[in-house]
This record gives sequence, C-alpha cells and structure tokens, in this order.
Amino acid sequence: MDKLTLENHVCFALHVLSRQITNLYRPLLEQLDLTYPQYLVMLLLWEHEQLSVKELGERLTLDSGTLTPLLKRMEQKGLVTRQRDPSDERLVQIRITQPGQALKEAAERIPAALAKELPISAAEAEQLKTQVDGLLNRLGHHSTACLVLPVGNEPV
Repeated sequence: MDKLTLENHVCFALHVLSRQITNLYRPLLEQLDLTYPQYLVMLLLWEHEQLSVKELGERLTLDSGTLTPLLKRMEQKGLVTRQRDPSDERLVQIRITQPGQALKEAAERIPAALAKELPISAAEAEQLKTQVDGLLNRLGHHSTACLVLPVGNEPV
C-alpha cells in the first residue's frame, strides 16, 4: 500500500465526512440565520450563558483570529454581547442575549432532522462518537496528526 495515496489517509476520510455532515446542517441552520461555527458557539452559550473568548476558543479548537470576526458578526445580529472582563481587561466575555436564547427552541429540532439525513443507526452513531472521542483524547485533543490506514501490523 502506498502511504502517500490520498485515499489511504484516515484524516482525508474524516475531512470529507466532516464536510458532508456540515453540508447536511447548512439548510437547517439557514432557517436560523446561523453558520455552522456560529451554531457551535450557540450550543456552548445555551449551555453556559457566558464564556470568555478564550474558553470558547479552547472548547471549539478555534483561534482568536477565527473566533473574533465570527463573534463580531453574531453581536451585529444581536445574538451575543462582547464585553471586557472588569477584573481582567485582557479577557473578553461573550454573553448570550435574549434573542440568542430565543433561537434555542427552534434549534432543538436540528438534531432529529439531521439524524433523519444520516444513513447511520443511533447505536452506530454512538459507537463512532466514542471512537472519535477516544482518538481525540489519545492525541491530546489538539493534534494535527494525519493518520494513514495500517498495513499488516503497522500502527495507525
């Protein structure tokens, strides 16, 4: 097996799968006027109401150069507020607004709608999530490793 053949790279298969799933989200999120990264921010804020930009970046594995313009657009839409932390001016706190909170009810139908589009059972989805979470944990969650399918007894 040629290790430099694109189709032999697990990272490529995961990349394509991620893009396909994001594409399934797109029409559902358009109804909420959210992009997929904005939806991820909203998921965290529906859970926590307020997080710092640093905390959001860590949880979403996004750097501030990506996150800051995204949050500015969300603030312009009235979904969040951005405010410097009075106890530490270096930190910017992101808080969900009432209009942002109101989107939660409409968003609650998204997981079920997406599940109907995915050709995978609930048990298979749970198993896949467990495997991916396990791999992320073993890679330290922030790895940029690109895995190649094993040949014989070679490690992945």
